[in-house]
Formats: sequence, C-alpha cells, structure tokens
Amino acid sequence: MIRILIVDDHHLFREGLARMLNEAPDMSVVASVSNGVEAISRVAEFKPDVVLMDVNMPKLGGVEATRQLRKIHPQASVLMLTVSEDEHDLYAAIRAGALGYLLKSATTTELIDAIQRVHAKEAILTPGMAAKLLNEFASISPVSAPPHISGDNDDGVTSTLTEREREVLQWVVRGMTNKEIGAQLSLSPHTVKAHIRTILDKLHVRSRAGAAAWATRHEVLKS
Repeated sequence: MIRILIVDDHHLFREGLARMLNEAPDMSVVASVSNGVEAISRVAEFKPDVVLMDVNMPKLGGVEATRQLRKIHPQASVLMLTVSEDEHDLYAAIRAGALGYLLKSATTTELIDAIQRVHAKEAILTPGMAAKLLNEFASISPVSAPPHISGDNDDGVTSTLTEREREVLQWVVRGMTNKEIGAQLSLSPHTVKAHIRTILDKLHVRSRAGAAAWATRHEVLKS
C-alpha cells in the first residue's frame, strides 16, 4: 500500500480526496492536515510514502514545508497538488525537493498515475507546467544570454548586483513571496518588488523563476 499524507487548507477538498484515494486498491490515506506546520510536526507519526502538498496555505506554505519535510523524512516523495499555474511556484517547489507538480484540475486517473509515479521516484509535471519550466531554462541558456555573458562565466553580471539585491535574490531562490522577503529584510513588499524588477533586468531573465534558475545554475549564492 502507498501511504499518503494530504496537506491542504480546504477541509472539504481533503475529505473528498481522501475518500477517493482510499477506494484505490493500492493506496491508503494515513492522515490529512491543514497546513505545513502540522505536516512537519507529525510526519514521523504518519510515515507517509507520498505527500500531496498544496502550495498556498496559512502558517507555512507548501514550498517551505516541502523543504523541511525532505530533511526530516527524505523517504517521502512530495507531489504538489495545487491551483497555482505560476512558474515561480513550480520552480520553487522543484528546488525544495518536490518530485511532481500537478494541477487540481487533473482527472482522478491522472492523479492516481502521478502518485504511483512519484512513489516510484519518477518526476511528473502537468504538461503545461513542464513547458513553462523549459521556457524558464531556455531564457537563461548561453544562446539567449547577452554578449558579455559567455557560457558559465557570470562575472560581468554578478558584479552589477548590489549587496541588497543579492540578499533579495537569495530569498527569491528559496521561493519566498515579496511579503515574506520584506519581513526577513525589514523592507516593504513594494520595495522588494522594485529590487526584483532591477534584478530581472540585470540578469536578463523574464521572471522570478528565471532569476532563481540563473542564480542556481551559476552558483552565485552560497546558502
């Protein structure tokens, strides 16, 4: 049996999902909780094989919960199950250790197949999200890079980032929202947004996810 933990802040959704999965012959929902804090605090008790994790939840969101859960219980495979089609959420989830990213619009058959595949340690993405991920990596490829960037040499770009921009970028890489970054750095969300806009211009990428991917690829940030 595949032991499943559901983490989602919508009670009725959790109930319906648990009922449906428990009818599958090889699956058992061992528990369902409403946020990442509860998941982290009780994962040792549940010992799930697969965690179905929402992205946006109160107290502790799915990305940070995934990062912490993977440290505590690395045997578990995390499958993000969300309504978010934001490529930043996608990239942050993958960086945090999620093996899959599935939208809640998926069919029952697609969900069961995804659970079985991540349990087998295969990666799975909703097709549209996979295309977004590929587009983000294409945006930071050497082919599309400006003339002063050659291959993996990032010196020209890195030196243009201010210390504050590096700090902001570090939290972007970790999947934090503008509000969360502002709380960490004592800045307003508006100021954080302005810094991120400047960072995107300097790195020649289109989105936060692209900036995170660029920083990771070039090992600009040491965490």
